Amino acid sequence: MILVADSGSTKCDWQVVNGKTKSLSSHTIGINPFFHDEDTIASFINQNQDLVDIAPQVSKVYFYCAGGSIDELNKRVEIGLKRVFSNAEISVGHDLNGAAISCYKGFANITCILGTGSNSVYFDGKHMHEEVPALAYILGDEGSGSYFGKKLLADYLYKKLPKEIEDVLHYDLKLTKNDILENVYMKPYANVYLAGFTKIIHRFLHLSYVNEMIAEGMNRFLRIHVTCFKDYNNLPVNFVGSVAYYFNDILREEAKKLNITIGIINKKPIEGLTAYHIEHQYDKIIK
Repeated sequence: MILVADSGSTKCDWQVVNGKTKSLSSHTIGINPFFHDEDTIASFINQNQDLVDIAPQVSKVYFYCAGGSIDELNKRVEIGLKRVFSNAEISVGHDLNGAAISCYKGFANITCILGTGSNSVYFDGKHMHEEVPALAYILGDEGSGSYFGKKLLADYLYKKLPKEIEDVLHYDLKLTKNDILENVYMKPYANVYLAGFTKIIHRFLHLSYVNEMIAEGMNRFLRIHVTCFKDYNNLPVNFVGSVAYYFNDILREEAKKLNITIGIINKKPIEGLTAYHIEHQYDKIIK
């Protein structure tokens, strides 16, 4: 029995595979070694009884996560997973690599993540290449949920929001300046907190304010993270992540302006990853 997992900062999707057959699908809180130590990682998994029940039978875990591009952090994830899946061989990779594998259809492409955070990679089926780094939610994450959440809350505090959105934040959510500053500057997982406002942004997609904000963020992401690649306008550009999925119309419009060809847009990479590992059950994770 093998276990395939894809984890962003908000949520982790798990898929059990027996031979060539998919069985249990499950979810946990997102695991990111930038924010979570070995004990926390094991604790998150142990809260899911389905995963605990099958743990002794798992022989291999393929785990892709945000923050999984650094060997030292990968070791932290490996130790945390081993505490639950003690009989399994553990392979840990970057969620960007997982996204690229999940979208690969036999030819070179650029694959991007637009979810809680954002990133991009070139993948030719054997080798992956990042041209610019992901700088996370404070310095980067252009076009991501945390990026748009940050802009929304700043405009709320600056009193620049359309009244319809301001009323939701003020009267329904009862957000105060202190609440926002505490969650962004004092509590952990500020990126997840910020990205949580994406649902409200999507609710008001009919407003020009939201359309313009999303268009600006998408354009900025494409200019920084896609046009940086050689021959970007001759390659399909694939996307995974909820932000790309739910705002795909605006993403496509901004890509067209830059002569970028959009390929696949998947909300989640877990299905493609599972299919790959059913076919390559004993391969190491592609680095």
